[in-house]
Amino acid sequence: MSGFLGIFRKKKNTSSEAKMSAASSQQKPTVKNSSPPPHPKKTHQTKNNWSLSQFNVEPEVGKTLFHDFELPEGLMHAIYDQGFKYCTPIQAEVLSSTLAGMDAIGKAQTGTGKTAAFLISTITQLVTIPPPSPRYLGEPRAIIIAPTRELALQIGNDAEQLTKYLPFHVVTVVGGMDYDKQLKQLTENYVDILVATPGRLLDYCERKELHLDLVETLIIDEADRMLDMGFIPQVKRIVRMTPRLGERQTLLFSATYTDEVLRLGEQWTWNPVKIEIEPDNIVTDTVDQKIYIVTSEQKYRLLVNIINKNQLKRVIVFTNRRDQTRHLTEKLQKTGINAEQISGEIPQNKRLRTLDNFRNGKINILVATDVAGRGIHIDDISHVINYHLPENLEDYIHRIGRTGRAGASGISISFACENDSFLIPELEKLLGSKLNTEYPSADLLT
Repeated sequence: MSGFLGIFRKKKNTSSEAKMSAASSQQKPTVKNSSPPPHPKKTHQTKNNWSLSQFNVEPEVGKTLFHDFELPEGLMHAIYDQGFKYCTPIQAEVLSSTLAGMDAIGKAQTGTGKTAAFLISTITQLVTIPPPSPRYLGEPRAIIIAPTRELALQIGNDAEQLTKYLPFHVVTVVGGMDYDKQLKQLTENYVDILVATPGRLLDYCERKELHLDLVETLIIDEADRMLDMGFIPQVKRIVRMTPRLGERQTLLFSATYTDEVLRLGEQWTWNPVKIEIEPDNIVTDTVDQKIYIVTSEQKYRLLVNIINKNQLKRVIVFTNRRDQTRHLTEKLQKTGINAEQISGEIPQNKRLRTLDNFRNGKINILVATDVAGRGIHIDDISHVINYHLPENLEDYIHRIGRTGRAGASGISISFACENDSFLIPELEKLLGSKLNTEYPSADLLT
């Protein structure tokens, strides 16, 4: 870092560093007043009554243990708390390469465990490699870029959980939320892991509140969705602010490998390992999939009967458009069903409140669009119902990935009418297996 850049940055003040500043004419200015307080939500210390011997998992043929990697004990404690026993396929493949310092391009859908894969890798690297000295505020060691607010917030929450026994400060910054509160989090302590949406991250960089020239790890999640949402120009600007190829580790993940995604991956990574987890390894084991052949007029009665007859309490219903989401939610509410909607037309604060209410059981039925649904990471969702089959069949994988998470079982029910039943053969080709297709019984249509 050049002295010219450094004069604009703030350095956290400590007594030992204060002595050093007197001896160095090039020392950057310290923060006025007292040292920033430690992050209030973090434990920063492994409980004394826990040891690695408590994390006892029997080896199984074809499965990789977290014990097979040299992970920090504090991280292993957090993994133990999460109830993880074996690595998912993408976790095993990612960790075997990225812990050795390699860049990676990964093709994996929601529900594969990719978030934990890149977080475990990043956290281990941050523990293993000493932080730069001296350190400055507004200089994250690792940044994770996600396309949507909900996804960024979920990744940030996962990072908090996995670092709760380690002295790391995780900050999440997204658009649509209080700018000054997020800025305070950036400036009250050193930032180890920063999770962000592209626009808000660029905003802080342009205002010189953030500096990315010392980033050690760059993670770009859901690159295909970044393309769909038009964020690639912003991401390119962010990447240019980080160290050069070979001086940072870069991990890029995408649900699909389009030509454009692969081109971007080649531009942003250095000799990467390429990892592919195919859809047929994701959903068939934990999600029971069924398609009902119906007319468009029968859909609503079928939906209501499925919900009421089974007394369903935690269900996501997917539609293809915002107006469909709005109309279906209003109709369900008039029928007396406890339903709310989440889509791009709903204000951010209300979306987050709706998700919290759904997570806490105050809402039973959540009606969502695909873009909004990508950010839903909630355990114990019993059913996903596709009121409309998705126009982009890859979204089917993302939808049903909302259920059957973390080894639990789930049920996916899709309605196929005269408008979209022609998609079934292509969907089966994508999945690599035949789907259970049937007509609903008479009692479900009355």
